[in-house]
Amino acid sequence: MAVLNPIANMLTVMRNALKVRKESIEIPASKLLEKILDIFKKDGYINDVRLLKDNKQGVLKVFLKYDGKASAIAGLKMISKPGLRVYVENDRIPRVLSGLGTAVISTSKGVLDDKEARKLKIGGEVLCYVW
Repeated sequence: MAVLNPIANMLTVMRNALKVRKESIEIPASKLLEKILDIFKKDGYINDVRLLKDNKQGVLKVFLKYDGKASAIAGLKMISKPGLRVYVENDRIPRVLSGLGTAVISTSKGVLDDKEARKLKIGGEVLCYVW
C-alpha cells in the first residue's frame, strides 16, 4: 500500500511507538525522511538511524531515545500538509517552545533545522515541529 504523506506517516509511527516505549521502529526509506531523522539525531531526540536494504526501496530503522521513564521526544507535530502548505520567510521562522524545540524546514539549501535556517537567513516550507 502506498503512503500518501510519508512525513506524517513517520511522525505517527514514532508517536505511537513512544507511547508503548518501543526501542526501535522501521519506516520505508526516502532521502527526505533520512534528512529529517538526521536533524532529530543531531538535536538529541533519537539515538541512531540506519538504512537497511531489505528490498528495492529499503527501510530506515530508527532507535528511539529515553531518559529514564520519559522519552526524549515530548511532542511531534506536522505543520505543512498536502492540502495546506506553510511557507515562511527568513525573518518569520518559528521558534518552537521559545527555542527549546526544533522546527524542520525544507529550503533551497536542503532540509534544515530552524537555527541553521536563521543563521543562513533563508526561508522555506515548515515541515514539522519536535520538542
